[in-house]
Amino acid sequence: MKLSKQDILKALESITVPGEGQNMVESGAVKNVMTFADEVIVDITIKNPSLQAKKRTEVDIMKTIHDLVYEKAKVKVNVKVDAPKTDSVNQIKGNPIPGIKNIVAVASGKGGVGKSTVTSNMAATLSKMGFKVGILDADIYGPSIPIMFDVADARPLAVNIDGKSKMKPVENYGVKILSIGFFTQPNQAVIWRGPMAAKALNQMIFDAAWGELDFLLIDLPPGTGDIHLSIMQSLPITGAVVVSTPQNVALADAKKGVAMFQQENINVPVLGMVENMSYFTPKELPDNKYYIFGQEGAKNLAEDLGVPFLGEIPLVQSVREAGDIGRPAALQTATPIEEAFENLTRNVVQEVVNRNTDLPPTEAIQITTMAGCSAVNK
Repeated sequence: MKLSKQDILKALESITVPGEGQNMVESGAVKNVMTFADEVIVDITIKNPSLQAKKRTEVDIMKTIHDLVYEKAKVKVNVKVDAPKTDSVNQIKGNPIPGIKNIVAVASGKGGVGKSTVTSNMAATLSKMGFKVGILDADIYGPSIPIMFDVADARPLAVNIDGKSKMKPVENYGVKILSIGFFTQPNQAVIWRGPMAAKALNQMIFDAAWGELDFLLIDLPPGTGDIHLSIMQSLPITGAVVVSTPQNVALADAKKGVAMFQQENINVPVLGMVENMSYFTPKELPDNKYYIFGQEGAKNLAEDLGVPFLGEIPLVQSVREAGDIGRPAALQTATPIEEAFENLTRNVVQEVVNRNTDLPPTEAIQITTMAGCSAVNK
């Protein structure tokens, strides 16, 4: 079938650019349309620099052409980002940490979905791949990373860097770690208001001798609150990974977690979603899969939200055992769980590469009196 440029343009008039009111043609976002037989190439320029806006634009164009023009059309969409330059007056640029190339926040809408387990195993896998990795355990009220790396009794040492005293992160399995858990007793509850927690985090971020890192993973607390805003105000986050389990009650909160990062005044690229506890596989029946919490819930949500699906992690007893004894399960060899974490981590690395190729560097967000305090509807 020979496609018509006029038909393509008419179809594109039915959709709008993310964050803009006019349709793609009327707004001038569509720069060029070329057709050849059943092939079509659309060049479009958008102003929203987020990875989600870019992906959503591409998906909307392809779907619209397939639905309204020709369902078997071979569509290629070239999305260019032309973000408006903003006035630098009173704009918080943040303080990038020298030597750290990528900062990835690992978040979840609710607790108990295995966010810290995913963080620790991603870090261990990155280290196995040859990357230089660190973890900042930002879960002030429930730090668990020290236990998962068998360093709960360790204490960071003070080192002199260029005449300044810095904290030297604790290291195990090739991963550098800082956590509030290093500075409290096991039976001591951390009862701090937001400003005190934010101050402690800033000390662990900027008063630490992280050295050269390819990835700093930040294990955020559950929810969408003050700690999250403090981190994103302090640091230019490369991107965020959202962890969920498959059932609806977890997905409802994971959706809010994604929405937080996509909020206009935050605008941190979401690298994708991870589905933890996807299915149960008993050791004696390794080929059997029991979908205890539902099937492909996070995968379907990721598709609905237009964010990448990074992978699924099965509910396996050895993952819990490995976390309890302080040796991440990803360090196992020739096991399905090692393969699952390797696939997940490779996808995260690829999304970071894509994000750094397609988007400008993230800037720390500007917090004004009421910014970040409103509900986010997605």
